[in-house]
Amino acid sequence: MKFLNSHQGRQATFAYIVLSPAILYFTVYFFYPIAVELWASFFRGQPLIGDSEFAGFDNYMQALTDERVRDAFIRTAVFAICGTIGTLLPALCLAAILVGPVKAATTIRAIIFFPYIISFVIVALMWKSILDPYTGMLNAVLASLGLPMQNWLSTPSTALPTIIAVTVWKDIGYAMLIYIAAIQSIPKDLYEAADVDGASARQKFFRITVPLLTPTTLFLAVISMIAHLQDLSAPYLLTGGGPAEATRLYALHVYETAFVELNIGYASALSFLMLIVILIVTALQFRFLNREISY
Repeated sequence: MKFLNSHQGRQATFAYIVLSPAILYFTVYFFYPIAVELWASFFRGQPLIGDSEFAGFDNYMQALTDERVRDAFIRTAVFAICGTIGTLLPALCLAAILVGPVKAATTIRAIIFFPYIISFVIVALMWKSILDPYTGMLNAVLASLGLPMQNWLSTPSTALPTIIAVTVWKDIGYAMLIYIAAIQSIPKDLYEAADVDGASARQKFFRITVPLLTPTTLFLAVISMIAHLQDLSAPYLLTGGGPAEATRLYALHVYETAFVELNIGYASALSFLMLIVILIVTALQFRFLNREISY
């Protein structure tokens, strides 16, 4: 009671009152679904909507030995790593260029950022039209240059790289704007001191800009990896997981296990395993990228 009547107690009570809507929201829409998913993962069949029986850790053991799960996870890892690197590196280069005295820089930034705010449904329809092997614009350009046309989304060797490229095209604008904001927050005194010391533009970029952008890179890498590891829209809308399951990513495999095969318990186990993987990947990223930056 003494604590509640004190100034700190009243501040803490007020803070909890203000935060209570957010706490309630995360409890209902985040923590409760995770708890339900964990409970369902220990049952075989349809524990949430139909008949089921207790399976213990059988679903997890099956997931660890399932070749389709392993292949889907490997494809997802390739998709996430290539998508994250393919987004951050060009975004950093674009940010370094557009933060300078470039004509129409604001317009160029807006054009590059625009795909990020478009629904992926529209993006998928647009790119499926562009990549169409018979009427698509891209193959028309290749044909005009005397180059062989490609079945971009229908060939196993090109389907996954094409999906990665489309995802990078959509996401690169967001990462670029974050990098631009971070570069603009770097003290100008550092660059002026480097100019006095005779540093070149390349040296200033790699010795000042890149190291001081480490926290920003960590943030973008974490959210990009999480988004790519659980991405369902790209393979579902562009290829449906084909051809020959070449783009059947982990999230799509979980989705079809739950809603096509109606094996809710097994799908819940798969989802919880991916949650564990995301937590591990995030922890490793913080371990290797989170460094103290001092000016």
